[in-house]
This record gives sequence, C-alpha cells and structure tokens, in this order.
Amino acid sequence: MKKRKIYLDNSATTYTRSEVVNAMLPYFSDIYGNASSVHQFGQDAKNALSQARITFANLLNAKDPEEIIFTSCGTESDNMAITGVLNAVEGKHVITSALEHHAVLHTCQHLEKCGYKVDYIPVDASGRIKLDVLKEKITDETAVVSIMHANNEIGIIEPVEEIASIIKETNKNRKNQIFFHTDAVQTAGKIKLDVQKLGVDLLSVSAHKFYGPKGTGALYVKKGTKIEPILYGGHHENGLKPGTENIAGIIGMTKALELANNELETENEKYMILRKRLADGILKSIPKSVINTDFINSVANVLNVSFDSIEGETLLLMLDMEGIAVSTGSACASGSTEPSHVLQAIGVDPVTAQGTVRFSLGKQNTQEDIDYVLDVLPKLVEKVRKMSPVWNCR
Repeated sequence: MKKRKIYLDNSATTYTRSEVVNAMLPYFSDIYGNASSVHQFGQDAKNALSQARITFANLLNAKDPEEIIFTSCGTESDNMAITGVLNAVEGKHVITSALEHHAVLHTCQHLEKCGYKVDYIPVDASGRIKLDVLKEKITDETAVVSIMHANNEIGIIEPVEEIASIIKETNKNRKNQIFFHTDAVQTAGKIKLDVQKLGVDLLSVSAHKFYGPKGTGALYVKKGTKIEPILYGGHHENGLKPGTENIAGIIGMTKALELANNELETENEKYMILRKRLADGILKSIPKSVINTDFINSVANVLNVSFDSIEGETLLLMLDMEGIAVSTGSACASGSTEPSHVLQAIGVDPVTAQGTVRFSLGKQNTQEDIDYVLDVLPKLVEKVRKMSPVWNCR
C-alpha cells in the first residue's frame, strides 16, 4: 500500500479552513485600524468587532454580547476565569477535577502555592466526575468550581448541567456565591454549546480547535459574575483583557464556529463511523490493546488506545515515519516522561499508560485513511513489542 500523509491529531490543533482565511484577509490589509481609535479607520474595525461579538454571543446562546470576552487562547481564558473570579471574591477554595487540562491544573497548583485550598475531584473508570464527592467538598469558602466539558485525551463528556444544578441549589443558601467555569475547548465546534442550557457562569473556547486561527480564544462571562482582570493595561474587553484586539483572529474564530455549528450533525456522524472502524480494526488485529474512550459519552472524534508492553513515544515516531500523525496524549504535555495524569485518574496502570496513543479525527479524514492506519499499525506495534523486555518476558 502506497505511503500516505494522514493527520490524526486534530485535538491538538486543526488546519484553518479556507473560508475562515478568506473572512480574515480584509482585516490584515484593508480594515486594519485600532478598534479603540476614534477616526474612521478605527471605527471600521470597531464595527467589525462589535458585529463579531454579537454573532459569537448568538452562537453560544449568550443573552448579551458584552458577556463575550475575546482572548488570545483557551489557556488565557481558563486563567482569567479562575484567577479573575478569585481576585474579586473572598473565598479561598477551588474545586476542580483530577483530569483537567494543564491550563487549569497548573493554575490551581500555582494558587495552592499562594495559599488557596484546591480539591481535585476523582473520576470513575470512564472519566466521569464523581458528583457525590464534589458535593461533599463544597464548603463556605468555596468560590470557584472548574470542571471541563470534555477531556482532551480520552474525550469523555462531563455532566456539566448536573454540576451546574448542584451549584445553583447550593447558592440558594449561601451569602457568598460559587461561580462555575467549564473549559469547553474540546467541545466547541463538536457539540452545540448553549450556555443557558449548560448553566455555567464562565466558559472557555479556543479557535484553533475548530478550524479557526491560532492565537485567538474567548471567555463567556455571565452577567453578574464577579471577576477582575489578571492583566493590566487598557480598557479593552470590558476592562478584562487589555491590549489591542486581534480583529482578524476574532473574525476568523467567529466564522469558524459558525461553520462548525452548521455542520455538527454530518461531521459527528462521519466521526462515529470512522472511529468505530478504527477501534474494531485495532481490537481485531492487535492483541493486548485496550480502548480507553467511552463511546457512549464522549466527543465523537477521539479514540484513546493503550497497547500493552510498548512505549507510546516510540510508536508515535514510527507512525510518523509512515506518514501518520497521532499523539500520546495532550500536545501541551508532549515531552513529559510521566504517565498521563488523565489515564492515571481513570485507573490505567502506569506501565500500560506509557503505551497509549490518541487518535483524533478531523474533517479531512476518510475511510481510506483509517484503512491505511490499520494496515500499518499492527506491524509497528509488533515491531516495538519485539524490542520490549516487558513483552519478551511474558
């Protein structure tokens, strides 16, 4: 079979769609003014920014366009949500989960060094947060609960609406309100986001995960949420995000989410068919392989697989030599020798976790791509296992 080039790392990033690039181009060359300037060049940019905010708010079903704060990325949005709320309230307690993205985990770890208390709620074997433990951990000091919408490594969708209901009920009997944030970076463009239905106070997204430009993100901040900036400078973005707005990026992100929302049903149907074909083929052709993704309750494009007695990084490099791009977990943790914290949280033993690969499907992937992977992958796993002292000692 002829060598192909196949990108199966779409949870790390996606290409920027041509429609998005075309929508952005005028804002690099013709409408290039600073949206804070009072002259016509600036006002043209400001009008474009205002319209994008209205459209983006509608795409999330936000009640007010001013609830949309444009940022540089999902990581900034996560930091702004958690630290920004804590800067504005008296409570010193944060609740999050054991399998959050490092944008949240490292923020919480830093907060612990600053004297805040953080509880990391455990999850079940599929990755779903244990709601009974979350309820137990809420105290009078709890100020922020941050639970991701879907996990970036195994794709599990968390019960965000149920968590929101718990917090809403708790807030009825409290003087100091708990604010609920969800990192929706892995669900934007894959699930129709409705902030009213989800019941969240804050929600983060990042454009490059849904075929938009890198360097652009957004944070939904429900009206009435107590929050202060974490960066200081100008008055931009309701005083929460100082610095001249990236108009081209914002236009591109808005266009990308608009397109993605219109295509959700057809794209997800395709992903489910391709993912099942890939998973079935792996289980049939490669012994001692385990699927870590719960197909019933996950985003449709993610498949996380552990191969016993191999080193995932070695397999990744060998796949790359065959033209297949995958990940061993979160791209943001690439290079780490530690087993994935996500896999450890769902009970995968450290040795098995080291032999894990994440396949994440995208718009460009086809059945022929999957068949090529299934032709190449078993041979490579067998080759890696022949070099493994663990496998050869069995």
